[in-house]
Amino acid sequence: MELGNLTGKVAFVTGTSHGLGKGIALGLAKHGADVILASRKLGLNEALAEEIRGLGQKALPVAMDVMKIEDISRAVEKSIEAFGRIDILINNAGTSPLFANCIDVEEWAWDKIIDTNLKGLFFCAAKVAREMMKHKYGRIINITSAAGNVGSPLVGPYGASKAAVIQLTKTLALELAPYCITVNAIGPSFFEVGVSEPVLKSREMTESIIKRTPLGRVGLIEDLVSAVVFLSSDSASYITGHTLFVDGGWCAGS
Repeated sequence: MELGNLTGKVAFVTGTSHGLGKGIALGLAKHGADVILASRKLGLNEALAEEIRGLGQKALPVAMDVMKIEDISRAVEKSIEAFGRIDILINNAGTSPLFANCIDVEEWAWDKIIDTNLKGLFFCAAKVAREMMKHKYGRIINITSAAGNVGSPLVGPYGASKAAVIQLTKTLALELAPYCITVNAIGPSFFEVGVSEPVLKSREMTESIIKRTPLGRVGLIEDLVSAVVFLSSDSASYITGHTLFVDGGWCAGS
């Protein structure tokens, strides 16, 4: 068992047009996986697919809005037609469109956050799990957040959605274990790319975050990719139902 070897595996990654999703997709490809790139922005996915093909791996861009169940079904069906199976699902697509006190959050923002971060993730997992069950093998990794584990002012709906992902991960792990499918979550804190980007544009906020983080820096995409690759591999075959916080110690100090 070679640590982190994904040769011959097929990975389905959501939210790949930019940020963490793009980095994760490239990381999986570099470790030998063929990758399905699922997001709303097909043009950006096409460019990423070419980059992955340049690494010697297959790549399939698919247009998918995780808030639309019919999109999820079509994307998964297209993936099965192309590859015959899905071995790895990375539920990465997420959003945090506003920073506001809970009392100021409007319904549109709540609905968008919950529909993207929780409802979309739930139905992606359900649809892909049905395919994995046929082969009695699978790795599902849900991207949650440190905000789902600690109180996080100004991102109440986002934190609530990510806390729900942690609970859902445990339930899915129990239900899918009989089919040799592991389900885990990874919880980033503040990273150089992704939903943290608007926050990190403020030098004052960045300095405050670094000061509060025990390891004294924000996360790099390589930090997250290493965790994703490990949990996606056969090296993690006896790990399920857990959330791994890749946070520089953020949660430990909260």
